[in-house]
Amino acid sequence: MKKCRVREFLTSGSEGPREVIQVQDLWVRRDGHTVLEDITFNVREGSFLGIIGPNGAGKTTLLRAILGLVTPERGSIRVLGLSPRELRHELHHIGYMPQQVLFDPRFPVSVYDVVMMGRACCIGPLRFPTRADREAVLRSIADVGLEGLERKPIGELSGGQQKRAFLARALCLETSILLLDEPTAGLDLESQARFMDLLVSLKEERRLTVVFVSHDVNVLARFADEIVCINRSMHLHGPPREVLGSDRLREAYRCEFDFLAGAGSPSPSA
Repeated sequence: MKKCRVREFLTSGSEGPREVIQVQDLWVRRDGHTVLEDITFNVREGSFLGIIGPNGAGKTTLLRAILGLVTPERGSIRVLGLSPRELRHELHHIGYMPQQVLFDPRFPVSVYDVVMMGRACCIGPLRFPTRADREAVLRSIADVGLEGLERKPIGELSGGQQKRAFLARALCLETSILLLDEPTAGLDLESQARFMDLLVSLKEERRLTVVFVSHDVNVLARFADEIVCINRSMHLHGPPREVLGSDRLREAYRCEFDFLAGAGSPSPSA
């Protein structure tokens, strides 16, 4: 039987939370241009890391590098004790919700089918889902509050329900780390609030580590344990109050800074 090195990493003795993501001196170039330079940070097991930065800052590229979908020019990444190349064989421990999920809303694919797609790396090519696969899919659908909608076409769901379906797809593996790229984009405020409450609840129930890319700094000020601010290079890294209250945030966002006014202030309910 093939050894599961991720499981060994997660069950090995350790004092305090492990660093499940380690990014060291990361540089990434694409099409001859430097997209990321000298990025260094660690993510502790069970924590919620927010990643902010202006448009084109390299946030999505950073997530793709963690997943091993982008090859760094130099530097290193370790995820659950493995390099991205090694992690390719154990990607079922990483759930990923991309910024945009493109699909034809007229195509008759159900919620169940969409979530089952998340099991692809567990099922393998030319194989049929097992009972364990089907149970994992139904459990994830129930966990995101879509129980009873399994056979409903994905195109007939509301925007918030679609986001929850794609979250269920990311969770139906042996997920330890959840990478989310602008998951609440396009949702109204009420739907955003429901999504965040659900995410935090699932994080605690499943003991997930969450890495959350967002433009909504007020959301991250409320939920994140730490925030990384990047704009090609890393400008800030620390607790939300420290990052969002820093004068260096203006430098990172440059002309896009206006929308951040007041982001570092706690909400009245805080």
